[in-house]
Amino acid sequence: MVRLTRKVFADLAIWMIGFGLLMGTVFPFFVAAMGVPSSLVLTWWFFAACISAGIVVGAVNIGIARVVIGSRLRVLSQRMGMVETNLRDLARNGDLEKCTPQECFVEIDSEDELGESALAFNHLVEALTFAHQTEAAVRGFIEVLASQLELELLTNQALEQLIQHTGASAGAILVETDGELHVSASYGIKSPKKLAVNDHVRRALRVETRQVVSVPEDVVVQGVLADFRPREVIVAPLCYKHVPLGVLVLASVGSFSGEVRTRVDLFCQSLSLALNNALAHDRLQRLAAIDPLTGVYNRRFGMARLHEEFGRAVRQSIPLGVLMFDIDHFKGVNDTYGHLFGDRVLSRVGKLSRSVTREGDIIIRYGGEEFLAVLPAASREDVRDVGERLRRMVAEASVKDGDQSISVTISVGGTSYPEIDVEGEQELVKLADEALYSAKESGRNRVIVH
Repeated sequence: MVRLTRKVFADLAIWMIGFGLLMGTVFPFFVAAMGVPSSLVLTWWFFAACISAGIVVGAVNIGIARVVIGSRLRVLSQRMGMVETNLRDLARNGDLEKCTPQECFVEIDSEDELGESALAFNHLVEALTFAHQTEAAVRGFIEVLASQLELELLTNQALEQLIQHTGASAGAILVETDGELHVSASYGIKSPKKLAVNDHVRRALRVETRQVVSVPEDVVVQGVLADFRPREVIVAPLCYKHVPLGVLVLASVGSFSGEVRTRVDLFCQSLSLALNNALAHDRLQRLAAIDPLTGVYNRRFGMARLHEEFGRAVRQSIPLGVLMFDIDHFKGVNDTYGHLFGDRVLSRVGKLSRSVTREGDIIIRYGGEEFLAVLPAASREDVRDVGERLRRMVAEASVKDGDQSISVTISVGGTSYPEIDVEGEQELVKLADEALYSAKESGRNRVIVH
């Protein structure tokens, strides 16, 4: 339709009144054609009455249109203005709380173009609200990730956020190290270690594509992963520059919506970057803490760990054992076979000491050919047993030099807190060193515990 003015209702008024004038002009001729005497209808007063009636009908139609249509358009306009105001607030301070679906929705009370317009507007509000919630969730998620470089803390906090923002009922984060998947964080999973060998998990990591596994309600699954029967499970790979780092697993009693799946993809991008940083930090920490020759902790890092363990032993009233040992006649080994062979001997002793001790024990290269072992929860008798096993294992082992096979021995000194009461960890080390000196003075290749 041709636009006459810049206002729709003004155009509508012109067209309706014009149509009323037209009908008022034509109506007398129509009536005359129907057989009414022309002397009655083709008069100026009948023309005036018909034209006036046409104008009145056009005006009434305009009024009705303004009431029926205009009121709805005003509500839609007000809601649009509210959305605009809140979008400006969002740009300034990130606040979109005033434009919730309940506040900004337009009532849908018709099944026509106006109803479709209202429905489309409501969908727009929903999309804006979801986009804002997603943006806020991702921003908060990134802030949490940026505050952590320690792998375990990072994955636990990340999983907590993921479950909160996706509505999942259970989940886990697995991290790839040395070609194997290990569970770094889990919630609500019955046997999280089984996830590492799950076909869907391994496939997601191999193809670098998110997998959505639907579990029908009428299917009984043996060894259900979670403490509930999941309806749907998301398995998302965590990759950084196409390098596989781990896998995210989320399980829900219902189905994940398309919006939630999109949100998971956004979270995975941020989590992959944070995971890469945490793994790089962990590698740097290990490089900084490990003596490259022997594979045990260096003195600086090891003594810091000893300080931590001594403080824990004092607070929790638990034993703490310490062993100090060094290689007998090591200078003679270097002088006879050379420093390269001496390094091989040191490496061998370091490896043997790690194999004898428990996972939580700490082996430190204290200096030169001297080592220190920190044994949490070890009594004097435990210290003696560990020292004896280590002494015997070193004596029975050998290091080859060409056709020759060379064996060395170690002398071991030890002590344990609180059976020996000390003020600090340095005094504990001093007592172990004195016991080591006694072992050397009494003939070497033996264990003495004070």
